Amino acid sequence: QLQLVESGGGLVQPGGSLRLSCAASGFTLDYYAIGWFRQAPGKEREGVSCISSSGGSTNYADSVKGRFTISRDNAKNTVYLQMNSLKPEDTAIYYCAASLGYTDSCTGLYVADFGSWGQGTQVTVSS
Repeated sequence: QLQLVESGGGLVQPGGSLRLSCAASGFTLDYYAIGWFRQAPGKEREGVSCISSSGGSTNYADSVKGRFTISRDNAKNTVYLQMNSLKPEDTAIYYCAASLGYTDSCTGLYVADFGSWGQGTQVTVSS
């Protein structure tokens, strides 16, 4: 059974940084694109970033470009999201998910294209 577990969330002041991790169990991430998504209270889940299975292609939402960096370590079966210059509007539950099939593509950040969702990790940006 495919299972993803997020960690690394917390409370941080505006301008601060956090690094989220997405660890897989029960399967290898090697052949899957991995996406990070977030959902703020009262809002729909939105795509933040994704990385292709090889790590050669990445994609970011306009709202996080230049501040967030996605990376992966297939040897550790883990994907990371480095978040810098955090803003209060980044406050949300952050989820990672795997592409629905083997793919080395990461062209879209659509919820419907991903599955095996983790339970999420809370990120709160507040002074």
